[in-house]
Amino acid sequence: MRFIITEDQKKKLILNIPRPEFLGGWDNLQKYLEKKGNPDYKISGSLNLSPEPREYENDFEVPDNMNLGGQPIETLGNLISVGGHLDLGHTSIKSLGKLESVGGDLYLSYTTIESLGNLKSVGGHLDLYETDIKSLGELKFVGGELVLNDTPIKSLGNLESVGLYLSLSYTPIKSLGNLKSVGDDLFLNGTPIESLGNLESVGRNLYLNGTPISKKYSEEEIRQMVNVNGKIYM
Repeated sequence: MRFIITEDQKKKLILNIPRPEFLGGWDNLQKYLEKKGNPDYKISGSLNLSPEPREYENDFEVPDNMNLGGQPIETLGNLISVGGHLDLGHTSIKSLGKLESVGGDLYLSYTTIESLGNLKSVGGHLDLYETDIKSLGELKFVGGELVLNDTPIKSLGNLESVGLYLSLSYTPIKSLGNLKSVGDDLFLNGTPIESLGNLESVGRNLYLNGTPISKKYSEEEIRQMVNVNGKIYM
């Protein structure tokens, strides 16, 4: 029996690469993908492309830096998902390409990235410290910590939930938009925040020091708007 695969079906086929480091580096991975016709692909393990050493948390095994040639990495191309950690800190990354999800932590600190593209979920921490990010776009869920302090962030996009703490200290953010819950501390100190948007709950403390909201509302009024389990610093 002969099966005919249509073009639409080909587009739905995603190549699974469990351990990309076995291919001998990022450049070799790209050559391998090129031979396969540059399909959409996913990595079930972790991917480390950062030139800086780091101690990783959680239970994912993280290989040594895969960018063995040290060539600038500006895009992830057709990579759809990473099951473990993805470390791009201190790289030249400009685009996440088609990336939709990261199961572990995603490190983008000290990069010039401005957009998260199609990214919708990060199971662990998301570190965007000292980046040029202005919007979180389609991102809806971060399971761990979300670090955005010292960035030009203006919109949280579609973000609805952060599992641990959210740091927005000293950013130009004015509204929390669609955000509904933060599992730990929420840092808004030193921002021009004017609206808490759809925020319903904060698992621990809420920091509003030096914000317009702290002058507009009393602590009691804020607690009527948002369920804050810890202290409110104004």
